[in-house]
Amino acid sequence: MLQKLRRNNRKGFTLIEIMIVIAIIGILAAIAIPNYLAYRTKGQDSVAIASAKNFWNAAMAYFADEESVGTQITRAQLQAMGQLAAEPNVTGNPTITDNKGLITLVNPTFTYAGSGRVHTLNTDGTITSP
Repeated sequence: MLQKLRRNNRKGFTLIEIMIVIAIIGILAAIAIPNYLAYRTKGQDSVAIASAKNFWNAAMAYFADEESVGTQITRAQLQAMGQLAAEPNVTGNPTITDNKGLITLVNPTFTYAGSGRVHTLNTDGTITSP
């Protein structure tokens, strides 16, 4: 059959063979690209959630050491003190206040720069995600 398509026994690929290979590559790409994007978004969300939990834990450790009432700390301050690792792709600079065990949060949102999903830190240390 291929000999009939390849007249005079020429070497190389026919147009049909090349089109079939391109179609197969297109089908594989159509399956793989959305899966890759979904995994990337999941990873970005995990980084933002981990950043929120790390902020909560670092703030609670700071408050355990601090004796004054009404102590207030921000994410940037914890990073400057070396209590919290800097994560440049995660946006959000919440402020947390401890007033005799009553925790209040101001702007408690964390977002990965490429994601767009906003994760909110609650006053009990849990994370609310969309």
